[in-house]
Amino acid sequence: MAWLTAASALLTTLATAPARADSAWQKAGGDVRSGVSGLAYEGRTSSGSGVDVLAVHDNKGAGQKRLSRITHWEGADGISPITWDGPEPVDLEAIEAIPGMPGEYLALTSRGIVHRLKVAGPKATVVDYSPLPAIGEGDDFESFALVAQNGKLAVLWADRGAGADRPATLYAAPLTFAPWGQPQFGTVTRRAYRAAYPTGDGTRHISDISVTDSGRIIVSSASDAGDDGPFDSAVSDAGRVSVSAAGRVRVTLAASPSVLGTFPEYKIEAVECLPGSTDALLGTDDENLGGYVRTMPFCEAWPRPPSTTAARSRCDQRAASSSGPR
Repeated sequence: MAWLTAASALLTTLATAPARADSAWQKAGGDVRSGVSGLAYEGRTSSGSGVDVLAVHDNKGAGQKRLSRITHWEGADGISPITWDGPEPVDLEAIEAIPGMPGEYLALTSRGIVHRLKVAGPKATVVDYSPLPAIGEGDDFESFALVAQNGKLAVLWADRGAGADRPATLYAAPLTFAPWGQPQFGTVTRRAYRAAYPTGDGTRHISDISVTDSGRIIVSSASDAGDDGPFDSAVSDAGRVSVSAAGRVRVTLAASPSVLGTFPEYKIEAVECLPGSTDALLGTDDENLGGYVRTMPFCEAWPRPPSTTAARSRCDQRAASSSGPR
């Protein structure tokens, strides 16, 4: 009878548990110093089957890694460190390639310091750095995106917000560069944004931003209950941005953002639309649980009907990975 009772309980558990995780989420780091806080597309691999991306890490101590290169393809990831040459930033949260300037990037800290970088092979050199304009009281930044339209550049960034009482503030401004390389910002506009999901007290309404070639604003939102979770996140269609030939930046946010996918148990802090593809590469900073990456088809030129794509539970992901190499 005891055996029959135990067997019955096991069958009930198997019937109600989520399906065993597949390899959609691929591990990019196994500890608190290896989470993915931001991603920037670098290029296709020589075979064309994968992509190289730069990943920033939100480390704060001297000598800790700030930047890595992830070579991502279906089923596996290769990760290599990049040496940081210049003043060490504290708490990098986002990185973006500068359009029309191969090998050059802007990386943003949580307190709003923008570092212009030149990346060649295993080395990133700081060219210059500058604070963001119009930083508000209590602003905490995790997102940064560059937009190139009509021969002009613009930049979007956001205070992440905090729960029901503090929506995110999305900032936008024209962008140019001084002859010595320093980023220079034009007139700043602001918009308030509330995530449709998640909606709890620990919600960060905007944890990253990416912009499609057609001007769709794709954002991630995340909730964080502490270094061991639980985490939750989503990716949504937040609105549109356009840049005129005169350099005027116009942002229109959706009254009701469309949730493109939800990802329980993961804290998405990086969204990068991949050029020449409808795919977005997502990255997580899951604190003590490390970081993961995966692709999702969120970057079409035009919006599609909303859908919910729930990722499997963290425990199933761990069980799948512990069974052997993926």
